[in-house]
Amino acid sequence: MPSERLEAGRPAPRGEAMSTQHRLDALRGTTPPRPHDARAIAALAANPGCSRRALMDGAGVDKDAAARHLGFPAPFGQSPFAITRGNVFEALVKADGCAELLRMLREALGLPVAEVAYHDVENVGAHLRHAHTRALIDRAATGGQDAGTLYDHPLLTLEIAGHTAYLEPDVVAFQLGGRFHIVEIKSFAVIDGQADPAAVAAAARQAAVYVLALRTLLEELGHDPLQVSHDVVLVCPENFANRPVATLVDVRRQLAVLRRQLTRMTSLDRLLAALPEDVTFDLRPDEDGRPTRPVAELADALRGATARYAPDCLSTCDLCFFCRDEARQEGACDLLGRQVRDELGGVASVAEALGLADGTRDPAVGQEEIARLLRNAERLRRECLT
Repeated sequence: MPSERLEAGRPAPRGEAMSTQHRLDALRGTTPPRPHDARAIAALAANPGCSRRALMDGAGVDKDAAARHLGFPAPFGQSPFAITRGNVFEALVKADGCAELLRMLREALGLPVAEVAYHDVENVGAHLRHAHTRALIDRAATGGQDAGTLYDHPLLTLEIAGHTAYLEPDVVAFQLGGRFHIVEIKSFAVIDGQADPAAVAAAARQAAVYVLALRTLLEELGHDPLQVSHDVVLVCPENFANRPVATLVDVRRQLAVLRRQLTRMTSLDRLLAALPEDVTFDLRPDEDGRPTRPVAELADALRGATARYAPDCLSTCDLCFFCRDEARQEGACDLLGRQVRDELGGVASVAEALGLADGTRDPAVGQEEIARLLRNAERLRRECLT
């Protein structure tokens, strides 16, 4: 399965940026920065409006350790059965030089050749994989005759808040027409042509991370980044068998959200300015790594950074139970889902939406148009009931 890691801390930049980096280091405390993998980066795009998550991820704080110390551990992670099933399915798709994958690429992408080259980048050794990936992608992008078509275990990079994350997509496919496609292999099933929408959305966000990383690489090499298609190839088992099926998934929306969030993480000055200078999320681990900081003190520090809790945080963020408990204590039990909230221009709760609809609540700045639409909807509802 894909493996990613984060480059250990680097020296803080000089000048004005240095104070920002030092402030982020102070937020994290004495522990090294938490590695970002593709799943973690994709989760950033799931809640781009959460200041608490932006600050913690920008500083590299271990949110899982913080949640456990607070008494709100999140039941994340795959079961051993799911991991084994995923490894078996990926091995099936990649068997015999990705022969089964090539069959699906012919169908999904219209690949016009009977056979293609296959490069397993992992064969060169871990310390050379990124350099070898760069060389292979550069050669393919410049139209080399011996450029391979399928790259297994490539290693890409992406800058996350001043640190370098190393990312390994399942496969990068290069079509002879000059387009790169990310191939994402997942073990959730497609039943009668339908898959779990939440699982597909998560896979699309993760694939968008790889698309952005590959486009960044092409741009660094002096090539057109749009040579990387926004259509990724999602490979899943079909029905209740292990026979794989491929589908094209458009990730343009996920790419746009991911870019905005990564840009936000590189300019955290405004969010940092809203925090008292002595605030830190440090767990103060002892020699054995066990947190020693008082729980109430850590909770107060976290509450200093505004959260944007929504029900779908339960599947994307380690701090979800802590933030949910905080929202309940604040009386925000009627929170709207994030998609509805975004469509309503930031209206966060049922009570707020109803107040704008019946005119008992004045709209905030920027909510005037949404309030007008809600009042019209309320008027139509009453007319239908009379």
